[in-house]
Amino acid sequence: MVVCGDDALAQRLAGELREVYRERVTLVVPPAGSRPAIPLTGRERAGALLGRFSAALGRGPGAVQVPDGQRLVEAAELTDEVLAEAGVEHAAALALVNDDDETNIRAALAARRLNPRIRLVIRLYNRKLGQYLAELLDQASLLADPELDTRDIFTTVLSDADTAAPALAAAAVAGTRKVLQADRLLLQAVEQPPGHGEPLPDGLYTLALLSNGRHTPTGSGSGDEGPQLLPDDAAVRAATGRGTLVLQAVRHNGPPLGPGRLSGRAAPLRELFSRRLRWSLAGLLAAVLALAVASSVTTDDHPLHATYITLLDLFALNDPATDQPHGRQVLQLLAALAGLLLLPVLLAAALEAFGTFRTASALRRPPRGLSGHVVLLGLGKIGTRVLTRLRELGIPVVCVETDPEARGIPHARRLRVPVVLGDATEEGVLEAAKVHRAHALLALTSVDTTNLEAALYARSVKPELGVVLRLYDDEFATAVFRTLRAAHPGALTRSRSVTTLAAPAFAGAMMGRQILGAIPVERQVLLFAALDVADHPELQDRTVTQAFRPGFWRVVALDTSAPGRRLPDLSAGPPPYTQGPAPSLVWDLHPGHMLGAADRVVVAATRRGLAELLGRQRESGRVSAPRGPE
Repeated sequence: MVVCGDDALAQRLAGELREVYRERVTLVVPPAGSRPAIPLTGRERAGALLGRFSAALGRGPGAVQVPDGQRLVEAAELTDEVLAEAGVEHAAALALVNDDDETNIRAALAARRLNPRIRLVIRLYNRKLGQYLAELLDQASLLADPELDTRDIFTTVLSDADTAAPALAAAAVAGTRKVLQADRLLLQAVEQPPGHGEPLPDGLYTLALLSNGRHTPTGSGSGDEGPQLLPDDAAVRAATGRGTLVLQAVRHNGPPLGPGRLSGRAAPLRELFSRRLRWSLAGLLAAVLALAVASSVTTDDHPLHATYITLLDLFALNDPATDQPHGRQVLQLLAALAGLLLLPVLLAAALEAFGTFRTASALRRPPRGLSGHVVLLGLGKIGTRVLTRLRELGIPVVCVETDPEARGIPHARRLRVPVVLGDATEEGVLEAAKVHRAHALLALTSVDTTNLEAALYARSVKPELGVVLRLYDDEFATAVFRTLRAAHPGALTRSRSVTTLAAPAFAGAMMGRQILGAIPVERQVLLFAALDVADHPELQDRTVTQAFRPGFWRVVALDTSAPGRRLPDLSAGPPPYTQGPAPSLVWDLHPGHMLGAADRVVVAATRRGLAELLGRQRESGRVSAPRGPE
């Protein structure tokens, strides 16, 4: 695996590939001194990541061999020669995670020429450009080698904002970092204490038995016996004094999301016009009808003609009734008076309707009585994606944004989400967002101090408030988490670095489209993959129970969509602001369900189990499987 980049995401990605998937990694970084604004040079940070410092780091530029078989290449630009030196011609995957889109695009085009079979993972902020680029690079691969298997040779364009959004949303709802995204469904691994006697709901699987003596989710396990991954039912029943790790969907238990006012193009009459204006219009209509009836009675005229004459008098279009009887003259004066009253009422109706439509297109204010919602600070790149995820989960949200021109403001207006404009650190802003009634606070601005100050102020208003902070530096995030947890042990506290949350998605894309993600279990890891049953004789023509191999793999879901309409990558959801097809994964499989050759399933597997399942593809060079023992 080759990773090109010199920021925190590149470091985390290389560490994820090495620690979780046991892959050999070559890290390409700029030479020392090329970025003076960064405290540590690329060489120092890469050396600290890939292994211990060695005397080889003091040698000249070029490839540097570091411990554990990892390589480090220093280069100012990602030219063809640098990529060839990094081993792109024979690599299984290449990740381009520089913060410059143009640099990543140039390197991707060069890498595709050097190796049409390589899997490309590109970090781009422009999603539309990334979609066009992925199609172009995939087409170039097929033209270079028509015999390529399109299931495993592909280009993936990711944004750290999109990949971190599901984990941030899940942290606000459930307070967990063990999150898996599959077919637009968020799943979490929940740790249950020993002696949990409640039966597991449908669709809930026991993934692991935790270590003896492990009582808290943050503990490291003090028992003599380590975790047991993918145990069978007999082992679960026989386990005493051990906690379990189960899989379930992320759901919101708070109040449901109420329908927004003025949704759609049509609006009820009672929302367009106020009650007082409606009564005024009704009174004028009654007056016109009364005048028409009186005119018909006094003049023996036909009712329709009498109504017509009354309307002409009302709008001052009729001739003065100087030669008419006194009754007709009085009625004409009354009609003229009603016409004078009608003009301001019509003007008020027009102004109220215009104001109502302006209010419908403007930002909503938090409604009265709102509670159990999530207060979201920041509607930038990250906040907008998280807002979309929260609304998909049906969670009420109130946003707080300083800049009225932020990129997420139009999206919040479109979703009819209440927005409070103002600085979250100023007094009264969080109160306007009703933080004292909120379920959680998501501080996702780009300024760490703003997020921290807003979290501390919110905790002073509501000590038991759940808080999720976005912090750039991972060490700072850890220190903040420990301090807030110690100060408020009874409240949910989570501090997250976007690069830490995004790295697993980038690593999964480098491993192949079949890898959906990984969930840590103490010092071990469980991998989730989408596999075609026809490619795996261990699964084909067997029931779900027969295909289960304890300690190695377990079928947890079935893709019910037609083979021609299946998503190529189940871990990737639809583009933001779009409504894709309904999720097709079934998680509550019957144990006797027979797996056919046309099926695609999601399996939970250990490293050793997934390596065995993918062994045949690995031998043919089609798939790179995790290496190393469990």
